[in-house]
Amino acid sequence: MLFNSYEFIFFFLPITFVIYFWLNKKRLTQASKGWMVFASLFFYSWWNIIYLPLILGSILFNFAIGSTITRIGNSSHKVKKGISRKSILVFGVVSNILLLAYFKYMDFFISNTNMILGTHWDLMHIILPLGISFFTFTQIAYLIDAYRNEVKEMDYLNYTLFVTFFPHLLAGPILHHKEMMPQFDSIKNKIINYHNIAAGLFLFSIGLFKKVIIADTFAGWANAGFDTSASLNLIEAWATSLSYTFQLYFDFSGYTDMALGVALMFNIRLPINFNSPYKALNIQDFWRRWHITLSRFLRDYIYIPLGGNRNGEFRTYSNLFTVFLIGGLWHGASWMFVAWGALHGSAIVIHRAWQQFGQKMNTFWAWFITFNFINITWIFFRAKDWENAKNILNGMIGLNGIVLPEKYEKYFGELNNHLIQFGPVYEHINGKAQTTVYVILGFFLVLILKNSMQQWNEFKPTRLNLFFILTLFLVAVSMMSRVSEFLYFNF
Repeated sequence: MLFNSYEFIFFFLPITFVIYFWLNKKRLTQASKGWMVFASLFFYSWWNIIYLPLILGSILFNFAIGSTITRIGNSSHKVKKGISRKSILVFGVVSNILLLAYFKYMDFFISNTNMILGTHWDLMHIILPLGISFFTFTQIAYLIDAYRNEVKEMDYLNYTLFVTFFPHLLAGPILHHKEMMPQFDSIKNKIINYHNIAAGLFLFSIGLFKKVIIADTFAGWANAGFDTSASLNLIEAWATSLSYTFQLYFDFSGYTDMALGVALMFNIRLPINFNSPYKALNIQDFWRRWHITLSRFLRDYIYIPLGGNRNGEFRTYSNLFTVFLIGGLWHGASWMFVAWGALHGSAIVIHRAWQQFGQKMNTFWAWFITFNFINITWIFFRAKDWENAKNILNGMIGLNGIVLPEKYEKYFGELNNHLIQFGPVYEHINGKAQTTVYVILGFFLVLILKNSMQQWNEFKPTRLNLFFILTLFLVAVSMMSRVSEFLYFNF
Protein backbone atom coordinates (compact mmCIF):
# COMPACT_ATOMS: atom_id res chain seq x y z
CA MET A 1 0.00 0.00 0.00
CA LEU A 2 1.36 3.39 -0.98
CA PHE A 3 1.31 6.46 1.26
CA ASN A 4 0.25 8.44 -1.81
CA SER A 5 -2.92 6.45 -2.44
CA TYR A 6 -6.57 7.06 -1.61
CA GLU A 7 -6.79 3.67 0.15
CA PHE A 8 -4.08 4.64 2.60
CA ILE A 9 -5.10 8.24 3.25
CA PHE A 10 -8.87 7.86 3.52
CA PHE A 11 -9.30 4.32 4.81
CA PHE A 12 -6.28 2.53 6.24
CA LEU A 13 -4.75 5.42 8.22
CA PRO A 14 -7.91 6.77 9.90
CA ILE A 15 -9.22 3.27 10.74
CA THR A 16 -5.86 2.20 12.20
CA PHE A 17 -5.60 5.43 14.18
CA VAL A 18 -9.12 5.30 15.68
CA ILE A 19 -8.96 1.65 16.76
CA TYR A 20 -5.41 1.96 18.15
CA PHE A 21 -6.27 4.85 20.46
CA TRP A 22 -9.67 3.43 21.34
CA LEU A 23 -7.97 0.27 22.61
CA ASN A 24 -5.46 2.34 24.56
CA LYS A 25 -8.28 4.42 26.04
CA LYS A 26 -9.82 1.18 27.30
CA ARG A 27 -6.39 0.33 28.78
CA LEU A 28 -6.06 -2.65 26.48
CA THR A 29 -2.41 -1.90 25.81
CA GLN A 30 -1.44 -5.37 24.64
CA ALA A 31 -4.46 -5.42 22.36
CA SER A 32 -3.45 -2.02 20.95
CA LYS A 33 0.02 -3.36 20.14
CA GLY A 34 -1.55 -6.45 18.61
CA TRP A 35 -3.82 -4.26 16.50
CA MET A 36 -0.86 -2.20 15.30
CA VAL A 37 1.00 -5.37 14.34
CA PHE A 38 -2.06 -6.68 12.49
CA ALA A 39 -2.55 -3.36 10.69
CA SER A 40 1.12 -3.21 9.74
CA LEU A 41 1.09 -6.75 8.34
CA PHE A 42 -2.10 -5.92 6.41
CA PHE A 43 -0.33 -2.83 5.07
CA TYR A 44 2.62 -5.00 3.98
CA SER A 45 0.43 -7.74 2.48
CA TRP A 46 -1.56 -5.26 0.39
CA TRP A 47 1.21 -5.38 -2.21
CA ASN A 48 1.56 -9.18 -2.34
CA ILE A 49 0.30 -11.47 0.41
CA ILE A 50 2.55 -14.28 -0.79
CA TYR A 51 5.49 -12.62 1.02
CA LEU A 52 3.71 -12.38 4.38
CA PRO A 53 5.17 -15.73 5.55
CA LEU A 54 8.63 -14.43 4.59
CA ILE A 55 8.56 -11.43 6.91
CA LEU A 56 6.86 -13.42 9.69
CA GLY A 57 9.48 -16.16 9.40
CA SER A 58 12.28 -13.60 9.43
CA ILE A 59 10.85 -11.97 12.55
CA LEU A 60 10.42 -15.28 14.38
CA PHE A 61 13.93 -16.43 13.46
CA ASN A 62 15.63 -13.20 14.55
CA PHE A 63 13.62 -12.97 17.76
CA ALA A 64 14.69 -16.53 18.64
CA ILE A 65 18.36 -15.75 17.88
CA GLY A 66 18.28 -12.44 19.77
CA SER A 67 16.53 -14.00 22.77
CA THR A 68 19.07 -16.81 22.89
CA ILE A 69 21.96 -14.35 22.82
CA THR A 70 20.32 -12.39 25.64
CA ARG A 71 19.64 -15.47 27.77
CA ILE A 72 23.19 -16.72 27.61
CA GLY A 73 24.23 -13.54 29.37
CA ASN A 74 27.85 -12.91 28.50
CA SER A 75 30.54 -14.25 26.21
CA SER A 76 31.92 -16.64 28.86
CA HIS A 77 28.69 -18.66 28.95
CA LYS A 78 27.92 -21.31 26.36
CA VAL A 79 24.79 -23.14 25.27
CA LYS A 80 26.66 -26.31 24.41
CA LYS A 81 30.31 -27.10 24.17
CA GLY A 82 31.87 -24.90 21.50
CA ILE A 83 28.76 -22.74 20.92
CA SER A 84 29.17 -19.20 22.21
CA ARG A 85 27.11 -16.04 21.95
CA LYS A 86 29.40 -14.89 19.17
CA SER A 87 28.81 -18.10 17.22
CA ILE A 88 25.05 -17.63 17.52
CA LEU A 89 25.39 -13.99 16.44
CA VAL A 90 27.44 -14.95 13.38
CA PHE A 91 24.88 -17.62 12.48
CA GLY A 92 22.05 -15.10 12.77
CA VAL A 93 23.77 -12.36 10.77
CA VAL A 94 24.92 -14.75 8.02
CA SER A 95 21.42 -16.23 7.77
CA ASN A 96 19.93 -12.76 7.27
CA ILE A 97 22.53 -11.93 4.62
CA LEU A 98 21.87 -15.20 2.80
CA LEU A 99 18.13 -14.52 2.79
CA LEU A 100 18.72 -11.07 1.35
CA ALA A 101 21.23 -12.43 -1.14
CA TYR A 102 18.81 -15.05 -2.41
CA PHE A 103 15.97 -12.64 -3.15
CA LYS A 104 18.03 -9.65 -4.21
CA TYR A 105 21.23 -11.00 -5.78
CA MET A 106 20.61 -14.56 -7.04
CA ASP A 107 19.83 -13.56 -10.64
CA PHE A 108 22.78 -11.13 -10.57
CA PHE A 109 25.05 -13.97 -9.44
CA ILE A 110 23.71 -16.38 -12.07
CA SER A 111 23.99 -13.90 -14.96
CA ASN A 112 27.58 -13.00 -14.04
CA THR A 113 28.52 -16.66 -13.60
CA ASN A 114 27.10 -17.41 -17.04
CA MET A 115 29.07 -14.53 -18.53
CA ILE A 116 32.39 -15.43 -16.87
CA LEU A 117 32.27 -19.24 -17.10
CA GLY A 118 30.17 -19.59 -20.23
CA THR A 119 27.48 -21.55 -18.42
CA HIS A 120 23.81 -21.41 -19.34
CA TRP A 121 21.98 -21.48 -16.02
CA ASP A 122 18.43 -20.20 -16.22
CA LEU A 123 17.64 -17.02 -14.33
CA MET A 124 15.17 -17.46 -11.47
CA HIS A 125 13.36 -14.14 -12.09
CA ILE A 126 12.72 -13.67 -8.38
CA ILE A 127 10.42 -10.77 -7.51
CA LEU A 128 12.08 -8.64 -4.82
CA PRO A 129 9.87 -8.49 -1.70
CA LEU A 130 9.15 -4.91 -0.71
CA GLY A 131 11.16 -3.64 2.23
CA ILE A 132 13.42 -6.70 2.53
CA SER A 133 16.61 -4.62 2.61
CA PHE A 134 15.22 -2.38 5.33
CA PHE A 135 13.71 -4.99 7.64
CA THR A 136 16.79 -7.21 7.19
CA PHE A 137 19.22 -4.43 8.15
CA THR A 138 16.96 -3.44 11.05
CA GLN A 139 17.08 -6.99 12.42
CA ILE A 140 20.82 -7.40 11.87
CA ALA A 141 21.28 -4.25 13.95
CA TYR A 142 19.03 -5.76 16.63
CA LEU A 143 21.09 -8.96 16.81
CA ILE A 144 24.36 -7.05 17.15
CA ASP A 145 22.85 -4.75 19.78
CA ALA A 146 21.65 -7.82 21.69
CA TYR A 147 25.17 -9.24 21.56
CA ARG A 148 26.50 -5.93 22.91
CA ASN A 149 23.93 -6.10 25.75
CA GLU A 150 22.29 -2.91 24.51
CA VAL A 151 18.84 -4.53 24.17
CA LYS A 152 17.13 -7.27 26.12
CA GLU A 153 13.83 -7.87 24.34
CA MET A 154 12.06 -11.02 25.51
CA ASP A 155 8.54 -10.16 24.36
CA TYR A 156 7.64 -11.46 20.90
CA LEU A 157 4.77 -8.99 20.39
CA ASN A 158 7.03 -6.04 21.21
CA TYR A 159 9.69 -7.28 18.82
CA THR A 160 7.19 -7.84 16.01
CA LEU A 161 5.82 -4.33 16.49
CA PHE A 162 9.36 -2.92 16.38
CA VAL A 163 10.06 -4.58 13.01
CA THR A 164 6.68 -4.16 11.31
CA PHE A 165 5.55 -0.67 12.43
CA PHE A 166 4.12 0.36 9.08
CA PRO A 167 5.44 3.93 8.70
CA HIS A 168 9.04 2.69 8.39
CA LEU A 169 8.49 -0.85 7.11
CA LEU A 170 8.93 -0.44 3.34
CA ALA A 171 11.64 2.22 2.94
CA GLY A 172 12.99 3.08 6.38
CA PRO A 173 14.31 4.83 8.32
CA ILE A 174 16.45 1.94 9.59
CA LEU A 175 15.66 1.72 13.31
CA HIS A 176 17.33 0.71 16.56
CA HIS A 177 15.25 -1.27 19.04
CA LYS A 178 16.39 0.90 21.97
CA GLU A 179 15.11 4.10 20.33
CA MET A 180 11.68 2.71 19.51
CA MET A 181 10.27 0.39 22.20
CA PRO A 182 10.46 2.89 25.09
CA GLN A 183 8.16 5.10 23.01
CA PHE A 184 5.58 2.33 22.52
CA ASP A 185 5.70 1.53 26.24
CA SER A 186 5.33 5.16 27.35
CA ILE A 187 1.98 5.83 29.04
CA LYS A 188 1.73 9.39 27.72
CA ASN A 189 2.13 8.12 24.14
CA LYS A 190 -1.03 6.06 24.46
CA ILE A 191 -3.19 9.18 24.65
CA ILE A 192 -4.22 11.20 21.61
CA ASN A 193 -1.98 14.26 21.28
CA TYR A 194 -3.60 16.89 19.08
CA HIS A 195 -0.38 18.86 18.67
CA ASN A 196 1.35 15.75 17.36
CA ILE A 197 -1.58 15.10 15.02
CA ALA A 198 -1.31 18.63 13.60
CA ALA A 199 2.49 18.39 13.29
CA GLY A 200 2.17 14.92 11.77
CA LEU A 201 -0.32 16.15 9.18
CA PHE A 202 2.03 19.06 8.49
CA LEU A 203 4.94 16.70 7.76
CA PHE A 204 2.75 14.26 5.85
CA SER A 205 1.35 17.02 3.63
CA ILE A 206 4.83 18.35 2.86
CA GLY A 207 6.01 14.86 1.98
CA LEU A 208 2.95 14.15 -0.16
CA PHE A 209 3.46 17.42 -2.03
CA LYS A 210 7.15 16.61 -2.56
CA LYS A 211 6.30 13.23 -4.02
CA VAL A 212 3.20 13.92 -6.10
CA ILE A 213 3.85 17.45 -7.35
CA ILE A 214 7.64 17.77 -7.47
CA ALA A 215 9.27 14.32 -7.67
CA ASP A 216 6.78 12.82 -10.11
CA THR A 217 7.05 15.86 -12.38
CA PHE A 218 10.86 15.62 -12.46
CA ALA A 219 10.39 11.89 -13.14
CA GLY A 220 8.80 12.69 -16.51
CA TRP A 221 11.89 14.54 -17.71
CA ALA A 222 14.35 12.12 -16.11
CA ASN A 223 12.68 9.08 -17.66
CA ALA A 224 12.43 10.76 -21.07
CA GLY A 225 16.11 11.66 -20.95
CA PHE A 226 17.41 8.25 -19.87
CA ASP A 227 15.14 6.55 -22.43
CA THR A 228 16.56 8.69 -25.29
CA SER A 229 20.11 9.04 -23.93
CA ALA A 230 21.87 8.36 -27.24
CA SER A 231 20.58 11.57 -28.82
CA LEU A 232 20.73 14.04 -25.93
CA ASN A 233 22.53 17.31 -26.53
CA LEU A 234 24.35 19.36 -23.90
CA ILE A 235 21.31 21.13 -22.44
CA GLU A 236 19.08 18.06 -22.53
CA ALA A 237 21.69 15.84 -20.86
CA TRP A 238 22.15 18.31 -18.01
CA ALA A 239 18.37 18.72 -17.73
CA THR A 240 18.09 14.93 -17.54
CA SER A 241 20.75 14.49 -14.85
CA LEU A 242 19.45 17.37 -12.74
CA SER A 243 15.88 16.14 -13.12
CA TYR A 244 16.86 12.75 -11.71
CA THR A 245 18.95 14.37 -8.97
CA PHE A 246 15.91 16.32 -7.80
CA GLN A 247 13.46 13.49 -8.44
CA LEU A 248 15.41 11.12 -6.19
CA TYR A 249 15.75 13.70 -3.43
CA PHE A 250 12.11 14.78 -3.36
CA ASP A 251 10.89 11.21 -3.78
CA PHE A 252 12.88 9.71 -0.92
CA SER A 253 12.79 12.71 1.40
CA GLY A 254 9.07 12.97 0.64
CA TYR A 255 8.57 9.36 1.73
CA THR A 256 10.59 10.01 4.88
CA ASP A 257 8.57 13.12 5.72
CA MET A 258 5.37 11.13 5.30
CA ALA A 259 6.73 8.26 7.41
CA LEU A 260 7.77 10.62 10.21
CA GLY A 261 4.45 12.45 9.97
CA VAL A 262 2.34 9.29 10.18
CA ALA A 263 4.41 7.94 13.08
CA LEU A 264 4.05 11.26 14.91
CA MET A 265 0.26 10.98 14.73
CA PHE A 266 0.70 7.84 16.85
CA ASN A 267 3.07 9.79 19.19
CA ILE A 268 6.12 7.95 17.85
CA ARG A 269 9.21 9.86 16.74
CA LEU A 270 11.22 8.14 14.02
CA PRO A 271 14.86 9.20 13.55
CA ILE A 272 15.55 11.98 11.07
CA ASN A 273 16.83 10.67 7.74
CA PHE A 274 17.58 13.86 5.81
CA ASN A 275 19.19 17.18 6.67
CA SER A 276 19.53 19.27 3.49
CA PRO A 277 22.08 16.92 1.84
CA TYR A 278 22.47 19.06 -1.28
CA LYS A 279 23.88 21.84 0.90
CA ALA A 280 26.87 19.61 1.72
CA LEU A 281 30.34 21.14 1.28
CA ASN A 282 32.14 17.80 0.91
CA ILE A 283 31.29 14.15 0.37
CA GLN A 284 31.61 13.28 4.07
CA ASP A 285 29.19 16.07 4.90
CA PHE A 286 26.80 14.73 2.26
CA TRP A 287 26.69 11.29 3.87
CA ARG A 288 26.02 12.85 7.25
CA ARG A 289 22.94 14.46 5.71
CA TRP A 290 21.65 11.92 3.15
CA HIS A 291 19.87 8.71 4.28
CA ILE A 292 21.28 9.29 7.75
CA THR A 293 20.09 6.00 9.25
CA LEU A 294 21.78 3.96 6.49
CA SER A 295 25.01 5.92 7.03
CA ARG A 296 24.69 5.21 10.75
CA PHE A 297 24.21 1.50 10.10
CA LEU A 298 27.21 1.29 7.76
CA ARG A 299 29.38 3.15 10.27
CA ASP A 300 28.33 1.25 13.40
CA TYR A 301 28.01 -2.27 12.00
CA ILE A 302 30.53 -2.41 9.15
CA TYR A 303 33.11 0.40 9.29
CA ILE A 304 33.87 0.22 13.02
CA PRO A 305 33.95 -3.62 13.16
CA LEU A 306 36.37 -3.57 10.19
CA GLY A 307 38.68 -1.48 12.35
CA GLY A 308 37.51 2.02 11.51
CA ASN A 309 40.41 4.43 11.65
CA ARG A 310 42.31 2.59 14.37
CA ASN A 311 44.89 0.75 12.27
CA GLY A 312 46.69 3.34 10.21
CA GLU A 313 45.80 5.44 7.20
CA PHE A 314 45.97 2.70 4.56
CA ARG A 315 43.64 0.44 6.54
CA THR A 316 41.31 3.40 7.15
CA TYR A 317 41.17 4.15 3.42
CA SER A 318 40.46 0.51 2.55
CA ASN A 319 37.76 0.31 5.23
CA LEU A 320 36.06 3.44 3.91
CA PHE A 321 36.18 2.19 0.34
CA THR A 322 34.84 -1.23 1.34
CA VAL A 323 31.93 0.30 3.25
CA PHE A 324 30.85 2.35 0.25
CA LEU A 325 31.14 -0.65 -2.08
CA ILE A 326 28.82 -2.54 0.28
CA GLY A 327 26.52 0.48 0.46
CA GLY A 328 26.38 0.60 -3.34
CA LEU A 329 25.60 -3.10 -3.64
CA TRP A 330 22.95 -2.80 -0.90
CA HIS A 331 20.97 -0.54 -3.20
CA GLY A 332 20.64 -3.15 -5.92
CA ALA A 333 22.02 -6.13 -7.84
CA SER A 334 23.79 -4.28 -10.63
CA TRP A 335 27.34 -3.31 -11.55
CA MET A 336 26.01 0.23 -11.90
CA PHE A 337 25.36 0.34 -8.15
CA VAL A 338 28.81 -1.10 -7.52
CA ALA A 339 30.30 1.62 -9.71
CA TRP A 340 28.30 4.26 -7.87
CA GLY A 341 29.53 2.93 -4.52
CA ALA A 342 33.12 2.80 -5.79
CA LEU A 343 32.93 6.42 -6.96
CA HIS A 344 31.67 7.56 -3.56
CA GLY A 345 34.25 5.38 -1.81
CA SER A 346 37.01 6.94 -3.89
CA ALA A 347 35.68 10.41 -3.18
CA ILE A 348 35.59 9.85 0.58
CA VAL A 349 39.19 8.55 0.46
CA ILE A 350 40.33 11.60 -1.54
CA HIS A 351 38.49 13.89 0.85
CA ARG A 352 40.17 12.30 3.87
CA ALA A 353 43.59 12.60 2.22
CA TRP A 354 42.83 16.25 1.40
CA GLN A 355 42.02 16.85 5.06
CA GLN A 356 45.22 15.13 6.17
CA PHE A 357 47.22 17.62 4.13
CA GLY A 358 45.36 20.43 5.88
CA GLN A 359 43.89 21.80 2.66
CA LYS A 360 40.79 24.01 2.61
CA MET A 361 38.57 25.31 -0.16
CA ASN A 362 36.38 28.32 -0.77
CA THR A 363 32.83 27.59 0.43
CA PHE A 364 31.17 28.15 -2.93
CA TRP A 365 33.64 25.96 -4.83
CA ALA A 366 33.41 23.28 -2.14
CA TRP A 367 29.62 23.19 -2.60
CA PHE A 368 29.85 23.42 -6.40
CA ILE A 369 32.27 20.51 -6.73
CA THR A 370 30.38 18.39 -4.19
CA PHE A 371 26.98 18.95 -5.78
CA ASN A 372 28.20 18.25 -9.30
CA PHE A 373 29.99 15.10 -8.17
CA ILE A 374 26.76 13.90 -6.58
CA ASN A 375 24.75 14.87 -9.66
CA ILE A 376 27.11 13.02 -12.00
CA THR A 377 27.33 9.90 -9.85
CA TRP A 378 23.54 9.69 -9.65
CA ILE A 379 23.72 8.93 -13.39
CA PHE A 380 25.33 5.57 -12.58
CA PHE A 381 22.72 5.05 -9.88
CA ARG A 382 19.88 5.53 -12.39
CA ALA A 383 21.31 4.26 -15.68
CA LYS A 384 20.20 0.88 -17.01
CA ASP A 385 23.72 -0.07 -18.12
CA TRP A 386 27.15 1.33 -18.97
CA GLU A 387 26.06 2.43 -22.43
CA ASN A 388 23.13 4.38 -20.99
CA ALA A 389 25.41 6.14 -18.49
CA LYS A 390 28.05 6.87 -21.14
CA ASN A 391 25.45 8.45 -23.42
CA ILE A 392 24.28 10.82 -20.70
CA LEU A 393 27.86 11.77 -19.82
CA ASN A 394 28.73 12.33 -23.50
CA GLY A 395 25.75 14.65 -23.79
CA MET A 396 26.79 16.54 -20.67
CA ILE A 397 30.18 17.39 -22.18
CA GLY A 398 28.62 18.39 -25.50
CA LEU A 399 29.62 15.46 -27.72
CA ASN A 400 26.07 15.14 -29.07
CA GLY A 401 25.62 18.80 -30.07
CA ILE A 402 23.09 21.35 -28.85
CA VAL A 403 20.07 20.94 -31.20
CA LEU A 404 16.87 19.55 -29.70
CA PRO A 405 16.07 16.21 -31.38
CA GLU A 406 12.64 16.11 -33.01
CA LYS A 407 11.43 13.11 -30.97
CA TYR A 408 12.45 14.83 -27.76
CA GLU A 409 10.58 17.97 -28.78
CA LYS A 410 7.52 15.84 -29.51
CA TYR A 411 7.76 14.17 -26.09
CA PHE A 412 7.97 17.48 -24.27
CA GLY A 413 5.10 18.84 -26.33
CA GLU A 414 2.93 15.92 -25.16
CA LEU A 415 4.22 16.08 -21.59
CA ASN A 416 3.38 19.76 -21.30
CA ASN A 417 -0.32 18.94 -21.65
CA HIS A 418 -0.15 17.02 -18.35
CA LEU A 419 1.94 19.41 -16.26
CA ILE A 420 1.19 22.47 -14.17
CA GLN A 421 2.45 25.38 -16.21
CA PHE A 422 5.07 27.41 -14.36
CA GLY A 423 6.28 30.30 -16.47
CA PRO A 424 5.94 30.96 -20.20
CA VAL A 425 5.92 28.30 -22.90
CA TYR A 426 7.71 29.11 -26.15
CA GLU A 427 6.57 27.09 -29.13
CA HIS A 428 10.03 26.68 -30.62
CA ILE A 429 11.46 24.94 -27.53
CA ASN A 430 8.46 22.88 -26.41
CA GLY A 431 8.96 22.29 -22.73
CA LYS A 432 12.39 23.72 -22.09
CA ALA A 433 10.87 26.61 -20.16
CA GLN A 434 9.07 24.33 -17.72
CA THR A 435 12.16 22.16 -17.22
CA THR A 436 14.33 25.19 -16.51
CA VAL A 437 11.84 26.69 -14.07
CA TYR A 438 11.46 23.38 -12.23
CA VAL A 439 15.24 23.01 -11.93
CA ILE A 440 15.50 26.54 -10.56
CA LEU A 441 12.64 25.72 -8.17
CA GLY A 442 14.47 22.57 -7.12
CA PHE A 443 17.61 24.53 -6.26
CA PHE A 444 15.54 27.10 -4.37
CA LEU A 445 13.77 24.45 -2.29
CA VAL A 446 16.89 22.46 -1.35
CA LEU A 447 19.34 25.34 -0.90
CA ILE A 448 17.36 28.38 0.26
CA LEU A 449 14.24 27.29 2.13
CA LYS A 450 14.36 25.64 5.53
CA ASN A 451 14.05 21.89 5.23
CA SER A 452 11.01 20.03 6.52
CA MET A 453 12.74 18.98 9.75
CA GLN A 454 13.55 22.60 10.58
CA GLN A 455 9.99 23.61 9.80
CA TRP A 456 8.71 20.77 11.98
CA ASN A 457 10.82 21.96 14.92
CA GLU A 458 9.32 25.42 14.56
CA PHE A 459 5.77 24.24 13.88
CA LYS A 460 2.86 25.68 15.83
CA PRO A 461 -0.79 24.77 15.13
CA THR A 462 -1.82 28.30 14.13
CA ARG A 463 -4.62 29.04 11.70
CA LEU A 464 -2.08 30.04 9.07
CA ASN A 465 -0.21 26.77 9.40
CA LEU A 466 -3.43 24.76 9.34
CA PHE A 467 -4.45 26.61 6.16
CA PHE A 468 -1.01 25.82 4.72
CA ILE A 469 -1.43 22.12 5.58
CA LEU A 470 -4.87 22.00 4.01
CA THR A 471 -3.69 23.73 0.83
CA LEU A 472 -0.68 21.45 0.35
CA PHE A 473 -2.81 18.39 1.08
CA LEU A 474 -5.62 19.29 -1.32
CA VAL A 475 -3.25 20.21 -4.14
CA ALA A 476 -1.33 16.94 -3.71
CA VAL A 477 -4.46 14.79 -3.42
CA SER A 478 -5.89 16.37 -6.55
CA MET A 479 -2.84 15.11 -8.47
CA MET A 480 -2.83 11.57 -7.06
CA SER A 481 -4.51 10.18 -10.16
CA ARG A 482 -0.97 9.55 -11.44
CA VAL A 483 -0.01 7.39 -8.44
CA SER A 484 3.53 6.01 -8.65
CA GLU A 485 5.71 3.93 -6.36
CA PHE A 486 8.50 5.47 -4.33
CA LEU A 487 11.95 4.91 -5.85
CA TYR A 488 13.42 3.33 -2.72
CA PHE A 489 10.84 0.54 -2.85
CA ASN A 490 13.15 -0.89 -5.54
CA PHE A 491 16.13 -1.04 -3.19
